[in-house]
Amino acid sequence: MRKHILAAVQAHAAAEYPRECCGLILALGRKQIYVPCTNTASDPSEEFRIAPEEYAAAEDRGEVIGIVHSHPDATSRPSPRDLAMCEATALPWHILSWPEGDLRTITPTGSTPLLGRPFVHGAWDCWQSCADWYQREWGLEFPAYAREDGWWEQAGGPSLYEQAYEAAGFYQVDRPQRGDMVVMEVGRAAHPNHAGIYLGADPQLPGEQVQVFGQGPFLMHHLYGRPSEIIVFGGPWLARTRLVLRHRDAR
Repeated sequence: MRKHILAAVQAHAAAEYPRECCGLILALGRKQIYVPCTNTASDPSEEFRIAPEEYAAAEDRGEVIGIVHSHPDATSRPSPRDLAMCEATALPWHILSWPEGDLRTITPTGSTPLLGRPFVHGAWDCWQSCADWYQREWGLEFPAYAREDGWWEQAGGPSLYEQAYEAAGFYQVDRPQRGDMVVMEVGRAAHPNHAGIYLGADPQLPGEQVQVFGQGPFLMHHLYGRPSEIIVFGGPWLARTRLVLRHRDAR
């Protein structure tokens, strides 16, 4: 990070303390500048959120080449959410501990393991686990779907899986085959709110070490608050199933 940008970030962190500061690094030709943003998170002492309109306004000025935020009274070690959102944005993330002053930069790897990733709603969650499987196994790409934490508890709100699956290229089937998406209703839910990939009798994932117990059929999923995993699909999971969806480009 260039010295003038670091100085600007430090000044912003000091001004916002004990809230997390947040901002963007822009490239304007050969010049780089720091753009401080408003932290609109509900708990700004623990997390940050840049308003979409501020991000869009920054993009109108130049190319966003980095995302910055501070960790008040904490180390610069990235949280699971930091790591997840770094991957989701495909940009370097710069984390400044304050008032300690340590700066750490994390960069996207481009390939987060499907198994064992921590749960971060909106970045590493059940839908993203499914989307990443389809991208790696079949080369399918899906748009970024905005989703608020707890949407499934609002009876009057949208049922995201039920309303979006057709436009995303899926159709309903009666019996699952490997690669189908199984949509379930888990916990306190007014709508189907959980999804996984049906693997059939073969739980193996290319490039990953898979240890499973029992006999199939198997399901890869990422349950709220738990690491992503492969389970035996049966019993209570069958009872929770609401949709079995097959993509039109299924292999």
